[in-house]
Amino acid sequence: MKATALVCTQDQHFSLLPVALPDPGPGEVSIRTLYSGVSVGTEFALVRGKISWGPYPICTGYMGAGVVEAVGEGVAGLAPGDSVCYRGCKPMTLDDGTGVSAVSGVHCSHAVTAVGGTHGVAKIPDGVPADVASVFVLPAVALHGVDKSCVRMGQTALVHGCGPIGLGVVAMLAQRGCVVVAVDLDETRLAMARSFGASATLLGGDGLAERARPFFPDGANGFDAVFECTGHWPCIRPAIELCRRHGTFVWQGNYGAAPYPFEFLVPHGRQLDMKFPCDDGYAPCRAAILRQMAAGLLPWERTITHRVKAADAPDFFTRINCGQVPGLVVAVVDWN
Repeated sequence: MKATALVCTQDQHFSLLPVALPDPGPGEVSIRTLYSGVSVGTEFALVRGKISWGPYPICTGYMGAGVVEAVGEGVAGLAPGDSVCYRGCKPMTLDDGTGVSAVSGVHCSHAVTAVGGTHGVAKIPDGVPADVASVFVLPAVALHGVDKSCVRMGQTALVHGCGPIGLGVVAMLAQRGCVVVAVDLDETRLAMARSFGASATLLGGDGLAERARPFFPDGANGFDAVFECTGHWPCIRPAIELCRRHGTFVWQGNYGAAPYPFEFLVPHGRQLDMKFPCDDGYAPCRAAILRQMAAGLLPWERTITHRVKAADAPDFFTRINCGQVPGLVVAVVDWN
């Protein structure tokens, strides 16, 4: 199958290039992409080599929405014409035969992917626009982290970093009945956090611990739970220090493959529980998020700040990589 993909080289150069995809085999479907969602943190960690899921050249993107075009042998419950969201694409090749690592390869005009397994395909419920459905993984990652944390109704949680994952954590905690305090360096993101249910917001930076003190639970030396969502090492110790004795610290960000110089005595002295959620909780979390979107309980369209045509994607990704897209929270690529 012929397709067009956003391909990144090791020197971080982005191009739209013709590629070839295999035909769908048993248990697989081919999909015409409508929108692919951009996960700035994880994707640009892959682009910059902070983490690696395969050799360059690579095609990033791990969430999309599209229309089924063909189904392979043994596929049940899906038919051509169905609107679906999905998490990956099979590896592809350039015209000269060079392999392109699909990591996970959704920034492509088409996808061939397995229906089953942990990262399969799901129908989009009625009432959920395709562009919003294409970024379904981000709040599912947040839901998984909140579920894993076992934070309970009435407890007070700090969300450290209000990118798309942090905003999802705010929304899921608020729905759980928690008191949520959100921290970020950007006022626009803090406004979004309030719209998703944050009870209070604080600008990050100097003096955060002292400014956060009025929001600690009565008699506590910190928050019941702290969700560190930035993925940046320098933020870890200050966030840990905001967690109460016997509290819960959630490593919600992706901190890369390099070793972290962990300072044992800080969490040790507070006797913290630590949680390490990974990925999106698979089908149960994704299904729950899609139900919330369909019911109007999760207005995730508020997070989409940028929509770009596929033809403009190379320039847009280059500008993201250079830090030249102000106000970016969530972006989608339009393949229509």
